[in-house]
Amino acid sequence: MHVLFEFLPLILFLAAYLYKGIYVALGVLMVAMPIGLLVKYVRTKKIDRMYLWSTIFLLLAGAATFYFRNPKFLYWKPTAFYWVVGAAFLLSTWIGDRPLVKRFFDSATELQTDKLTGTQWTRLNLVWVIFFVVMGGLNIYVAYNFPEKFWVNFKVFGLMGITVVFMLAQGFWLISKMDSDTDNNIEEKP
Repeated sequence: MHVLFEFLPLILFLAAYLYKGIYVALGVLMVAMPIGLLVKYVRTKKIDRMYLWSTIFLLLAGAATFYFRNPKFLYWKPTAFYWVVGAAFLLSTWIGDRPLVKRFFDSATELQTDKLTGTQWTRLNLVWVIFFVVMGGLNIYVAYNFPEKFWVNFKVFGLMGITVVFMLAQGFWLISKMDSDTDNNIEEKP
């Protein structure tokens, strides 16, 4: 149920796009995202920062799209968002007490993240930086080289699907590292 709620604004965007086109879909998304943010806050009493910034980026790109009557501003929204998030992950290597990827897994999971070394977290953080840069490039490549309808489907299903696969891979990698660390500790004890 929680996962469906997370993607409900995108599902509404796609449905509105298929019904009336990009501008109606954008309007629906610009209403759905802030409502989703508010509902998440009411349910958890926490502001989801990624969702907040994605909503802000959407509202800015959406306003520019409507003002200039040019959907290219909307096309650039995922790319700009991914690249800014990638830059934040990169900067977190040097700013703060731990990389953003560790903060993310500390808050989003119940894994014992202290079993990984600082070097492992830094490397994993760099993997996330590369992921965000590639995703931003991939989005804008599709936006400029394929029809709008293809881009809309790619935004809803492609970017989401790639992100889910990436997150699952990271989770499995973390679990395998923590399991191997546990196995090594068991073998070392007499």
